[in-house]
Amino acid sequence: MIKLLVIADDFTGAVDTGVQFKAKGTLVLVGSGGACKMERLPPEVQVLIIDAETRHVSPEKAYEVVGNIVQEAVRAGIPCIYKKTDSGLRGNIGSELSAALEASGRKQLHFLPAFPLMGRVTVAGIHYVDGCPVAESVFGKDPFESVRHSEVSQIIGEQSQVPVHVMSGPAAGKCPEGILVYDSADDRQLQETVKGLKEMDELHLLAGCAGLASALPELLELETEERLLPGLPDDLLVVCGSVNPITLRQMEEAERRGAVRIRLSLEQKLETAWLDQPEGKACLDRWKQMTEKAECAILESATSLEKETVLQYADRRGIPQEEIRMRISGSLGAILERLLDMGLQRTLLVTGGDTLLAFLEKLHLNELCPICEIYPGVVLSQIKYIGKTFNLISKSGGFGGDGLLMDIEEMIRKTKREK
Repeated sequence: MIKLLVIADDFTGAVDTGVQFKAKGTLVLVGSGGACKMERLPPEVQVLIIDAETRHVSPEKAYEVVGNIVQEAVRAGIPCIYKKTDSGLRGNIGSELSAALEASGRKQLHFLPAFPLMGRVTVAGIHYVDGCPVAESVFGKDPFESVRHSEVSQIIGEQSQVPVHVMSGPAAGKCPEGILVYDSADDRQLQETVKGLKEMDELHLLAGCAGLASALPELLELETEERLLPGLPDDLLVVCGSVNPITLRQMEEAERRGAVRIRLSLEQKLETAWLDQPEGKACLDRWKQMTEKAECAILESATSLEKETVLQYADRRGIPQEEIRMRISGSLGAILERLLDMGLQRTLLVTGGDTLLAFLEKLHLNELCPICEIYPGVVLSQIKYIGKTFNLISKSGGFGGDGLLMDIEEMIRKTKREK
């Protein structure tokens, strides 16, 4: 029986939220939008996480998609609905929260945007990333979806007319109506706020990033099961579709420490026809050989050796700017699919929600069961494809220190030694 529905706006966000429940031994299913029908799920599934893929659509479309999912959940009698948001507050925050509130029929939506263990805190209604107001952080410099405000109420107000109230904790009396934004300067304050909402019987309509998810399993009285953690016997292939500066620094550090780095050209990023040409097949053969010889290899689209920019190339070829992101993620997904079809066996690390979803769609997979969190914000899952089991690691672009990729590679190397 589903006790909790989580609605995420991209696939990596869905997975890193799901693992917070899996860490407690709860049976979790992560699926993409239309692929998950609430009435058809196995009865033992307690947490359903739907990737609504609303991060990059218009606010109006995001409102419609989230509202429809919430209405379906209400009809299905799901007791707790949780709108998962990005920890850097990117995406259609105001549109999605107002859609969830209005479609639920409730008077309040409780929003806890902080993830203190990852350096995301909210103080006096202002959201900080590693001590920096979010609009002045790397999320404010994102070339595709920059965050323009640091006050959470202003971010919501860009897309919503719903009243927003900044709260230091649960109200002792009657809660004001609208979207209630709670401060969380540390994990203790976040946990106490959620416990207070439980005592008020207000754990029915929530919003927040994966930090909120970690506080919910015990309070929602979710059943647990024994967890079996797999080894990581294969070397690492990183497939990166993120342009976040944090991920760029991680790749630069990995390359400095010996990782093989494969950079896609502009044509390889934005076209797919080249894959079926003789030169495309030669490229794939070469990349497969390079990857098989390396303990850590990186296939990435964030940089280019060409003088022409992505935008200039797209303009010259008549590619609409709004298609660029999906073309790049689609190309990365197609390349990875071809490499697996050619027999490549590696532990896969995919960063960027668009890239992860594009890869799974190429493999005709629409569900994922997370296994564990190997680092904060870095999730291990398993997939089955062409009769083989692959370990699949995913992370959002904005998570982790500069040495994260090599830390994961060293973990794999240690697993191999022990095996």
